[in-house]
Amino acid sequence: MRVSFVGKLVAASAMALALGAVAQSGAMAGVTEAMLNNVPAGEWLSYGRDYAEQRFSPLTLVNEYNVDKLGLAWFADMDSARGQEATPLVHDGVLYVTTAWSMVKAYDATTGKPLWAFDPKVPRNTLYRACCDAVNRGVALYGDKVFVAALDGRLIALDQKSGAVLWSKVVVPNQTDYTITGAPRIVKGRVLIGAGGSEYKARGYLAAYDPETGKEVWRFNTVPANPAGGFAKEGLNKAAHEAAAKTWGNKWWEFGGGGTVWDSITYDPETNLVLFGTGNAEPWNPAANGRAGDSLYTSSIVAVNADTGQYAWHFQETPEDRWDFDSDQQITIADVNIGGEKRHVAMHAPKNGHVYVLDVKTGKFLSATPWVPVNWATGIDPETGRPNINPDARYEKTGKPFISLPGAVGAHSWQPQSYSPKTGYLYIPTNLAAYPYAAAKDWKPTGIGWSIGLDGYAVSMPADLKVQAGAKAATTGQLVAWDVANKKAAWKVNLQGPSNGGVLSTAGNLVFQGTAGGDFVAYTADKGEKLWSFPAQSGIIAAPMTYAIGGEQYVAILVGWGGVWDVATGVLANKGGAARNISRLMVFKLGASGQLPAAPPMNQMVLDPPPFTGTLAQATKGGQLYGRYCAMCHGDAAISGSLNPDLRHSGTLGSAEAVKAIVLGGQLHELGMVSFKSALQAPDAEAIRMYLIKRANEDKALATR
Repeated sequence: MRVSFVGKLVAASAMALALGAVAQSGAMAGVTEAMLNNVPAGEWLSYGRDYAEQRFSPLTLVNEYNVDKLGLAWFADMDSARGQEATPLVHDGVLYVTTAWSMVKAYDATTGKPLWAFDPKVPRNTLYRACCDAVNRGVALYGDKVFVAALDGRLIALDQKSGAVLWSKVVVPNQTDYTITGAPRIVKGRVLIGAGGSEYKARGYLAAYDPETGKEVWRFNTVPANPAGGFAKEGLNKAAHEAAAKTWGNKWWEFGGGGTVWDSITYDPETNLVLFGTGNAEPWNPAANGRAGDSLYTSSIVAVNADTGQYAWHFQETPEDRWDFDSDQQITIADVNIGGEKRHVAMHAPKNGHVYVLDVKTGKFLSATPWVPVNWATGIDPETGRPNINPDARYEKTGKPFISLPGAVGAHSWQPQSYSPKTGYLYIPTNLAAYPYAAAKDWKPTGIGWSIGLDGYAVSMPADLKVQAGAKAATTGQLVAWDVANKKAAWKVNLQGPSNGGVLSTAGNLVFQGTAGGDFVAYTADKGEKLWSFPAQSGIIAAPMTYAIGGEQYVAILVGWGGVWDVATGVLANKGGAARNISRLMVFKLGASGQLPAAPPMNQMVLDPPPFTGTLAQATKGGQLYGRYCAMCHGDAAISGSLNPDLRHSGTLGSAEAVKAIVLGGQLHELGMVSFKSALQAPDAEAIRMYLIKRANEDKALATR
């Protein structure tokens, strides 16, 4: 029986490789729409491999019976030690990958030989308006071009063979509130991309561009504009925006509104619809700008006509979102047997902790089931899919802090899920992490920094070992195999911490995932049994992919710790075990025996701050300012992760003038630390310095206990 099954696996892979070879032999004309619709088995042509974003490979040469023979075939070190989130693409024997700062590299996919590299030279000061690190999730391939969206808002077309720039265009409304970290998609011969910025003053949108010129073809704005001007400019979507405007309150357009499309874009050829997810309403705290109502089309799945961008339907997963429960996580399409009936469905596991199943054609709600502990809602209406919101979760109304499950990082963040039609399971990288919310009092918008309306200081981690230990113990992660048809977990793997990598499933009955602790692991897809692992020396947040060339199957993963969990969560940043960033592309195949160079030793810094000479009131004010303007980059309670400077250790703390020169004078502008003089004054800079000194002394005292 075993030999027979292995024989079938090999035969299936041989057939797949043959079909892939036929497709590649005619690939000189470049990547076509037909290829994107029916991806050659040995290639990986778009972010989620196929239009359905299943991240499932039909290859079986590497399978559950031989995966333990997988070894390192080649690796390439990246030239940016920040978070790495890209999925490599492979076409015609070439591997294309992006790194942090939107750089693009091309390699011979079998040997790792560098073919070309492109650096868009994103200004490093762009980082101040990038929510969650200088990451990039990948390129798109079409015709003879490679398309990359740069962090500073440019869409760029490169020549596939040389990496030469063919055209470059700024596609964001402004380069103050918007950034782009997502991977473009190709749909009906057009390049689709949105932008991020829902913590600033961005207005979400998804747009389609001509691949030859970069000219915009259509745009769907996810937030209505000022009703006083009418909605004629929305063209085919005028009625959709008139309806949406009734769900907002006060002058929402002055804040942009949020709803940014920073990741998920899925095309369904069967219905000719593009499905995409939208981000949170902005500010998070509705009371900060008098926002009221559901705030469409934020925290929703929206479907539009692929040719025109005309609204087709929407489903809002988190009405009146105040918890940063983006719906930008990947939307996966499949035919699933539900209740004895085959249904063409969209499957979605967003931040809010529920797995949603919707009809693709109509958007009809079919089910929503929590797969993690949830306390922000007491249930979901079985007919409408609308959540019953816990009154305590409306923190701006109660005036009390609320600790939400899940938290702002989400039960599922941006890390890609995968669906296997073989098992019927949706594999979800899962975070078990709470988050505290408290409304800021007398909050006013400024021209810089996060516009979320929260009091970050009031809910920051205290200098209390018992509280910290409890928070660490409660903050973990899982890989969950979700049985879509039966609405339950088929199996779970418990992980040390959250923010683990995306997922790949294959017809070889395998599931691959990297961990925050730095292991690249293979499990059986049907039972979750661990079969193989490889120590990557650095935390992994990106998703793996696989391809085949010359009768051999390869598995590739981009390694490099970073992203929102590292930069923003303070003492919890390394809960998963990651302690450093070693950015590297690793490619594996059966029988390979490559070795990584020895990892550099860990640096252990000792706190040695100057004495605290300020007042408690001064430090409290500094903590409030730090929570609003600094914490997103330098960490909760002034404890950074592994990427950005830990300000408790700063050599400038002993000098008020030095801190002022950085915070107000922009002395480190070229390194990404821009001037905050538009929002802060000299006494504010001094208050922040006193807060940092106080925090450093508190933690120094904890270290001696």
